[in-house]
Amino acid sequence: MMTKHLLYLESGPRRQKTMVHVLDLLGCIAQGATTESALEATPAAIRAYLRFLRRSGEAFKPEGKFTTGIAEHVMEGSWLGNGDPTPGFTPDFQPLTAKDLKIYLERWHWLHTDLLQLIRDVPRKQMTAKPGKGRSLNRILEHIAEADGTYLRYLVGRVDNLSDALRAVRPDSDDLSAALNRVWEIERARLQGLTEKERKQQVKHGQVTWTARRALRRMLKHDWEHSREIAERLQSTDN
Repeated sequence: MMTKHLLYLESGPRRQKTMVHVLDLLGCIAQGATTESALEATPAAIRAYLRFLRRSGEAFKPEGKFTTGIAEHVMEGSWLGNGDPTPGFTPDFQPLTAKDLKIYLERWHWLHTDLLQLIRDVPRKQMTAKPGKGRSLNRILEHIAEADGTYLRYLVGRVDNLSDALRAVRPDSDDLSAALNRVWEIERARLQGLTEKERKQQVKHGQVTWTARRALRRMLKHDWEHSREIAERLQSTDN
């Protein structure tokens, strides 16, 4: 039986700047200047994510056949097309099972392993160089760490030792990889310790209602998006 991936879209009312979320592959996204271009980019984005999962040891077939279908299209709220529409998606509000939590944390760990592998041999000068547009590689990594911490705090509040660990993630750090690892270890331990109540709870933060599933979607999506940005930047430099 062919796999069907349900797509969750966010865009403005004129269907411009669109992000497609593949929630059964939590963290997988495609983007486009219009809804049509984002949907056109989705099959390749799915295969790229499946290749990542395959490398991480999961039994996916990146070149296998699949179909897609639009399950939900959010076109109201602020900051549309950027990864987290204010209303959220219906699956965001489903309780997070212990089994799903384990799967998502393993994928998040492998994503971080890939990230650190990407930058392992990159010269410091290249890591700190600011391109004509956007952030330096070090600034991207600092941004990843800060965002992950923010999403986790929205869900659970204060996290012991996290603030100190985040302060050590600086673009001029002597060992940025070690500082990042420390942040991710603290966050992963807190997520692993989520109680059943925390896995089910809904927390209001401004106009947004946060859940464990929503927080993990944001963390996986955000880190995947920027890991691909770094990989593409390094590839273009090599070429």
